[in-house]
Amino acid sequence: MTLALKSRHARSAGVLAAAAALLLAVGSPAHAAPVTLTSGHVDALDVDYASGALTLDLLDETTASAVERAPADVTLSVPVAAKRTNVPSTTPWAFLGTGGTAWILPQSQTSGLLWAGWNTTGVPSGTFQNDKLTFSLTGVSGPAGFSVYTASGSTPTVLFDSGDGLPDSLSVSTGAHTHVNWGFDAAGTYKVTFSVSGVLASTGRTVTTGAKTYTFQVTN
Repeated sequence: MTLALKSRHARSAGVLAAAAALLLAVGSPAHAAPVTLTSGHVDALDVDYASGALTLDLLDETTASAVERAPADVTLSVPVAAKRTNVPSTTPWAFLGTGGTAWILPQSQTSGLLWAGWNTTGVPSGTFQNDKLTFSLTGVSGPAGFSVYTASGSTPTVLFDSGDGLPDSLSVSTGAHTHVNWGFDAAGTYKVTFSVSGVLASTGRTVTTGAKTYTFQVTN
């Protein structure tokens, strides 16, 4: 092979390598830097289905442009402003708090706090049997109990509660966007693990997102 031909081959190889690197950079973004979210709207459990894969991420809408993040890259802040010292002592509220105290990210939007919920609008209708998914809370590591609930007036509906044993599961409709209360019984760091699964309408096969762990930092 002549020197000129070698040179042409080298240039062609260099162009192809550069193009491949560009495609790889676009298709596989670099691992995101860790971020702490302190207030605003987040879909903590953001579920999508595309190209045969069911995925679970966190949709960060605390800024003007929404960002899809891996849960492992995010710390969700629960500041002292979320602390409540008047948790009712009645039986329906026995799941929440110790000595009447709990930290709560509320289901209603509140200035200075995260407004966290879940979103299944990224799952096309008819994909799963009965248009239902199963949300599972499979693990909680932290200083005390963790719960997720809704409240209508003075009556709570408990959706997940680490205090009565795990795993807990909840049937959730596709096409839903829901906000809930996130309760923590003491200050400290919580590692909370969720997974989402569903039975495909077309094949009867169960697919899952796999386990994803979320970090909450509760401040006293």
